Amino acid sequence: MSAREEAPALAVPLAGRGGPQRIPRPPGGVGPGAPAPWADLPDEARRPSVDDVRRALAAAGPARPSPVERHGFSVASLPAEVRALARAEDVAAVPSAVLAPLYDRDGEAWVVLTRRSLAMRAHAGEVSFPGGRAEVGDADLVATALREAEEEIGLDPATVEVVGELDHLATLTSGSFIVPWVGVMAGPPELRPESSEVDTVLHVPLSELMSPGVFREERWSFGPTTSRPIVFFDIVGDTVWGATAAMLRQLLGLVTGTVARGEMGHD
Repeated sequence: MSAREEAPALAVPLAGRGGPQRIPRPPGGVGPGAPAPWADLPDEARRPSVDDVRRALAAAGPARPSPVERHGFSVASLPAEVRALARAEDVAAVPSAVLAPLYDRDGEAWVVLTRRSLAMRAHAGEVSFPGGRAEVGDADLVATALREAEEEIGLDPATVEVVGELDHLATLTSGSFIVPWVGVMAGPPELRPESSEVDTVLHVPLSELMSPGVFREERWSFGPTTSRPIVFFDIVGDTVWGATAAMLRQLLGLVTGTVARGEMGHD
């Protein structure tokens, strides 16, 4: 880079958007990432309904397994610069299941998210889908996601129709993976935190997530040879980032035809 050139600036949240979530950026540095996949679409293409989501998932084909499921997890296999960050020893892949609950309001799809309690030791204050780790004996991860949603936000499983599955997601330094299910409801549900792990239930229209300036991507460097894309959605009062944001990116990309299977964009 010449003396006259400047590094591209990182995108920053728009005024009034974003939240107090702690973002543990790596010491290796952070650079700008790619724009929103749907950035060039007209406004009407960024206002999907639940039926649009249903059709997109039906046409997308089967979900892709995560690298952890395909190859197992080994600390020794991690790049040297991230090996010290590993949160697990060599283990068999451990599944978690989450639910992306959707409903229509005025012909437009909304998604339900949760803000985790600030009292939690891990992921305090982060925005996520309801869900959790599978228990011993869980053979049906759909049931796991529905059970966790009921326990966390009082969502009645009988009111949810599971219409599809997003690609499975694993983090770079963990032996676990996440199976995201998409469920639809007949109308806006009455929900409230039912667990000490959940501080607030959030209702967000998909069109807001695709509004200009809400999506941003950063490229996190963990050393000279390893970098990863990290996705953010800056909504009013909160920042959705990391794994949850990557799942939202694929959901929105599938429904708009701008992201395909196998393009989760998160490790």
